[in-house]
Amino acid sequence: MKVYMLKDVEKVGMAGQVVNVAVGYASNFLIPRKLAMKVTKANEKFLSSKAKKVVLNKEVLNSKVAILAERIRNINLKMKKRIHDDGKLYGSINAEDIVALLKEKDVRVSKKQIEFTKNIKHTGEHQVIIKLSSKLKPSLTLKVTG
Repeated sequence: MKVYMLKDVEKVGMAGQVVNVAVGYASNFLIPRKLAMKVTKANEKFLSSKAKKVVLNKEVLNSKVAILAERIRNINLKMKKRIHDDGKLYGSINAEDIVALLKEKDVRVSKKQIEFTKNIKHTGEHQVIIKLSSKLKPSLTLKVTG
């Protein structure tokens, strides 16, 4: 059965695509949850034009995200924290700290997008990954001093 995807569904299709799925899957799962709608002869032309618009909008969005990723790659953040005598921090640096530092540089991300390769509990330079999309994950350098 051909369906037009209204929302992204993992391993099925992205919003704006026309995909073939099993009849039962479409009628029992996708359509009742408003994730997709059935493609008929009457709405086929309308949906194909709508799909083209969705592709154009995604291209514009991808270019904006790529520009943001390039800005993030060029950012070097510095943070001053209290430390022990041996260079360990009294606490650790968390995602909210990174979001606040990025906000000062006019970059808006949520704390769910921040990924650490390991916990930051020492002074020095550390890499922090910002997950903008499933494929685009720029990293920035965070320098922690005492």
